[in-house]
Amino acid sequence: MKFRTRAIHVGNEKDPETGAVVPPVHFSSTFVQPGAGEWGEFDYSRSGNPTRQNLEQTLASLEGGTGALAFASGMAATHCVTMLLKAGDHLLAGTDIYGGTYRLLQHVVGPSGVDVSLANSTQLDTLEQAFKPNTRLLWIETPGNPLMSITDITACAELAHRHGAWLAVDNTFATPALTRPLAAGADLVMHSATKYLGGHSDLLAGALVAGSEELHGQLYYLQNACGAVLSPLESFLLSRGLKTLELRVHEQCKTAQQLAEWLSGDARVKRVLYPGLPNHPGHALAKNQMQGGFGAMLTFEIDGDLAKTKRVAEATQLFQLAVSLGAVESLIEQPATMSHASYDASDRAAHGITDSLIRLSVGLEDVADLRADLDQALNA
Repeated sequence: MKFRTRAIHVGNEKDPETGAVVPPVHFSSTFVQPGAGEWGEFDYSRSGNPTRQNLEQTLASLEGGTGALAFASGMAATHCVTMLLKAGDHLLAGTDIYGGTYRLLQHVVGPSGVDVSLANSTQLDTLEQAFKPNTRLLWIETPGNPLMSITDITACAELAHRHGAWLAVDNTFATPALTRPLAAGADLVMHSATKYLGGHSDLLAGALVAGSEELHGQLYYLQNACGAVLSPLESFLLSRGLKTLELRVHEQCKTAQQLAEWLSGDARVKRVLYPGLPNHPGHALAKNQMQGGFGAMLTFEIDGDLAKTKRVAEATQLFQLAVSLGAVESLIEQPATMSHASYDASDRAAHGITDSLIRLSVGLEDVADLRADLDQALNA
């Protein structure tokens, strides 16, 4: 079955008892067992829940994995991956990553005894030099956050495996509607499912999809032991969001492309960072690696300081000033003071996250209305 069909039908089979087209939501926290010491398919909702399992089947199908796990948040999913490592192991991550991931790696994982370092994942020679004999995990995002850098997943997979490490890809921005990292050689995919997978700003969720049964088993053990699972209601909402994922993402990509082209020709804008533009350094790679569009996230930089950038971000009326992304409504934010405020100031400067950057999450509003909104905000 094609992607859109699987999003609607896999994990959403009719209820065998009633024939209900939408599977019922199982809120039960515990399940009666056939006998003492005899275990049924479900026993306690931390270990497994029918509604969450349906969702996980859909996620695994869309990403082409052997199994998926749904978490209470994207950061809970990311933390579970880092728990695969032990003190003395080395974790290597890209530089263009979500601020919350940076905070977790630098201020939680690092102090626990794991050696953490960052390197530019778009420069393979530099990246390879950052590997160490004890490197166990390479973590990348593509497109990157907030600079929209494009990393070669296949090349990174080959590099990681040559050094005996896993490759984990944060696929939140691209989604499986555009990019399938496991098919490109990655071992693991992470999603902040709060974003595009849910798509309506009404749930908090994370997901991991493993490329092998062995890795899935290791991650399931950690999730069950630590307990950061997704609730039945959020599992239902996320399953519902996935049914329209491809339609939403492809339409949002079209609007983002038009806005990026318009902004790139505006004298009030210093530069536009969007992989769909031919002058983007990762355009050719993105064209090959992303199918169906270049994403609905874009960043642009104005010729101004922190205060001037803040005025522009606060002046929009349709673009709402908020962190998060990927939903039907468009959002605007200033990375330096919002999504990436957890970066050390020196690291923000070193990695190109300037005070004059503005990040857009393009929703499903009419492109003419969004363009007019940005136009009046830039005049502010």
